[in-house]
Amino acid sequence: MRAYFIRGADRQTILELRDAAVPEPGPQQMLVRVKAAGLNRGEFMTAPPAPKAAGTDAAGEVQKLGAGVTQFRIGARVMGRCPGAFAEYALMDARETMAVPDKLSWEEAAAVPIVFLVVYDMLVAQGRLEAGGWLLVTGITSGVGVAALQTAKALGAKVIGTSGSAEKLAKLQPLGLDLALATRKPSFADAVLKATSGKGANLCVNNVGGSVFAECVRALAFEGRLAVVGYLDGVLKAEIDLDALHAKRLTLFGVSNKLRNAEQRAATVRGFAEKVLPFIAEGRIKPLIDRVYPFDELPAAKTRMEANAHVGKIVVTL
Repeated sequence: MRAYFIRGADRQTILELRDAAVPEPGPQQMLVRVKAAGLNRGEFMTAPPAPKAAGTDAAGEVQKLGAGVTQFRIGARVMGRCPGAFAEYALMDARETMAVPDKLSWEEAAAVPIVFLVVYDMLVAQGRLEAGGWLLVTGITSGVGVAALQTAKALGAKVIGTSGSAEKLAKLQPLGLDLALATRKPSFADAVLKATSGKGANLCVNNVGGSVFAECVRALAFEGRLAVVGYLDGVLKAEIDLDALHAKRLTLFGVSNKLRNAEQRAATVRGFAEKVLPFIAEGRIKPLIDRVYPFDELPAAKTRMEANAHVGKIVVTL
């Protein structure tokens, strides 16, 4: 089969199309014929120490079941976390896999798993965002940012988003963005406080990184929560205002699957399936796809992502 591998070269990540053997499913795994796969920025930010199969999530048809898999059948339409997703066939852990809602195309299904699971983790499981609350998202035009906006609106919250591009922000107005702040600088806290009658945001999703961390803290309300999910600016350290942390009783948390085991990831999938997936199945949330590329043009799709030219998710199809 054809499969892309990713390797590091001169502090960059390079994609290589290779011939590879079709993998065999182990216990709790399924062999899936990939129909579409989503791009996720995190995979391309750090060069792996050795070449590895590229891709992290996909949608496709079940072709073969491993031992212990009982919740899916051959031919089922599925989506989920999928290491090595940029290939004609890949393996999914059945515990981290979901049935594709009838209303979703393959491309839309591929745009769901990683970003919306991350958003569920941030907004619901850890962030405790409630109807009527305020959400602040830095770098809101990213895949995670757009999914956070859509999910927050479905939950009944109000959303403030920052981006360096006013043009990109304008594309999010039809999705219900309440306040758009066109800036890449740490200069948005005053606008957030003004919009929230001086109270601040109940939850902040920081996609940008250390350069805006202190400003995010400034923008938080009493008992506000700050989710750190990305560092597009490459700034991995920031000062913490301990007085604000103490006085406002703030909660700071990270969002990553790097150190989580399969059961912990599966628990997130179950929570997402209960709390957020129904919004997608009903059509209340429709994944925003920036552009769809043919499989052979994955390097061009990667280039578009790295140029920050996209709004929403970039997807490749097979």
